[in-house]
Amino acid sequence: MRGRRCHSTRHPDMSGTDSESEAESETMRCISCREEYGTRDAGTCKECYEEASETEEELKREIEDLKAKVAFLRFWSPLDHHHHHHSSRSHCGPCYTDVVLVAASESGPAGPAVPVPAHKAVLVSRSPVFKAMLDNEMEESRSGTIKISDVSYDALRAFVNYLYTAEACLDEQLACDLLELAEKYQVKHLKAYCEKFLVSKLNWDNSVVNYAFAHQHNAKQLLEAALSLITDNMDKLTKCEEYRELVEKDPRLVVEIYEAYLSKQVNTAALKDSPMKQ
Repeated sequence: MRGRRCHSTRHPDMSGTDSESEAESETMRCISCREEYGTRDAGTCKECYEEASETEEELKREIEDLKAKVAFLRFWSPLDHHHHHHSSRSHCGPCYTDVVLVAASESGPAGPAVPVPAHKAVLVSRSPVFKAMLDNEMEESRSGTIKISDVSYDALRAFVNYLYTAEACLDEQLACDLLELAEKYQVKHLKAYCEKFLVSKLNWDNSVVNYAFAHQHNAKQLLEAALSLITDNMDKLTKCEEYRELVEKDPRLVVEIYEAYLSKQVNTAALKDSPMKQ
């Protein structure tokens, strides 16, 4: 409402007996215009009320405009149609796609992995890694096939779909898979999206695993949240199987946990001492 607010002020009733007069003497003062208005005016002056209503309508129009722009700018995904889900056709077809991505780890005796169709223009606009790969005369650019290792078909499909729509239906495993891909291909928006989801699912049982995962993939928000949860429950830590595995696999992270815990203890003690010194 453009910074205009009101608060009540009460003028003393000289008679002290007339309740109606006392009610009339209670007023609202606009912080912006400094004018006083009676409480019977709905607690705000007419000018402020009209201005607030105009601002609300203006914001509603802006929101609708933004929604329309988002809908217009949203890329149509070649994965929207069911026949692409398990299609082994050439990627050149009605969708006008000009590149496919393949989950290399899914190729095996059963046959080649199912390709995920895409458009080079979309990949290049979303990822600086894809841009460098496709702008230069690399094998992927010449062959029209990008092989991606250590990823499932479902995760790769969700990744490509996100590049078109900025949408993903996440569970914890998919969020981890997509965060890895987002880190690898520098898709910052997707990484932040997955990280926020994982923070929302954080609990004691998965805190150590998420801490190690966040450390590995430079997910700072998840790392800080997991570390805070761990240091708040240090009495449980040594009983945790994930902790014992971490001691064997990456003792450096264990040292960091204890350093963070000691730092928190020192800060807590300092806060307790400061009122006493004053």
